[in-house]
Amino acid sequence: MHRSCMSGRFMLALLLLLAAPLDVSAQQPRRIFISVDMEGISGIGTSGLTSAAGKDYATGRRLMTDEVNAVVSAIFAAGPAEIVVNDSHGDMQNLLHTELDPRVTYIQGAVKPLGMVEGLDSTFDAAIFLGYHARAGTPRGFLAHTGSGRVKGLWINGIEAGEGEMNAAYAGSVGVPVILVAGDSAFAAQFTENVPAAAVVTKTAVTPLSARLRHPQQVRDELAAETRRALGSIDRARPWNVGSPIQVRLRFDEVTSPQILEAIPGVRQIDGYTVEFSAPDMAAAYRLIRLMYRFVSI
Repeated sequence: MHRSCMSGRFMLALLLLLAAPLDVSAQQPRRIFISVDMEGISGIGTSGLTSAAGKDYATGRRLMTDEVNAVVSAIFAAGPAEIVVNDSHGDMQNLLHTELDPRVTYIQGAVKPLGMVEGLDSTFDAAIFLGYHARAGTPRGFLAHTGSGRVKGLWINGIEAGEGEMNAAYAGSVGVPVILVAGDSAFAAQFTENVPAAAVVTKTAVTPLSARLRHPQQVRDELAAETRRALGSIDRARPWNVGSPIQVRLRFDEVTSPQILEAIPGVRQIDGYTVEFSAPDMAAAYRLIRLMYRFVSI
C-alpha cells in the first residue's frame, strides 16, 4: 500500500478518535453516600441488639458492619467509586469501623449538625439508606420512632415524615437521589409511598418489639443485587424535592418542650404538644429539627 494512503488513513482514524465523545463516567468515580441506622439491619429482632446496654449489642454491631460491607463491595464491583459511610444510630459510633472496607471514608460521632446526613452534599451521585425503621406511631413498625422518643410526629411541607423522609428531603434539596433503602417491612412500605427508591425488606415487623427475621446472608445477597441494579439505572434516578421554603410542624410527647422552644425566633406553639416554624431550605430546617429533639432538654 502506498505510504501516503496509509498516512491518510492513520490521520483519519486519529481525527475520528479525537472527535469521539469522552466517556466521563468511565473516568470519574461515582460518589455514593451511605447513611446506616441500626433498627432495620437484618438479623436484629429485639432492642437488645441496638443499645450498648443490651446483651446482644456486639452481635448487632457485627450484623450492621457486614451489611454495609456487602453494599460497599457491590458498589466497587460496579466500577470506581468514592464512598462515605455515615454512622446514623444512637451515639453514632456503632459500626466496627476497623472492619469496614478500607476504601470507604467513615463519619463517626453524634454531635454533628446534620446528624444522619452529615457529609452529604451536591457532589454525590446518589445516596443509600441502610438499617432504617418506620416513623413514630406506625402500627407494628419495628422499634419505630422519629429522631428520639420525645417526637410523636413530624410534618415537612404537609408531608408526615420519619427519619427516612427527612433525610431524603435533605438529599433532594442538594440534588442527590436516594437510589436504595433497606429496613423492616413497615418502613419499606411507608417510605416508598413518597420517595421513588428501590427497597429491600430485611425483616417483617410483627409488633413494635418483635420481628420475623430473614437470614442476614440472604438479605446481604439481595442488597448486593439491588445495589448493582440501582447503579445500572442511576442516570434515571431523580431527587425527591419537597420544595422551598420549608414549613415544619413538630409534635412532642409532653407540653414543656413546646413552651421552651418558643424562645427560638420564628418558632410558635400551635397546641400544647406542637410547634411550627418555617425555614428557607431543608438545610436550615434539618438543623433546627435536630436541635429541638436532641440538644434542647427539659
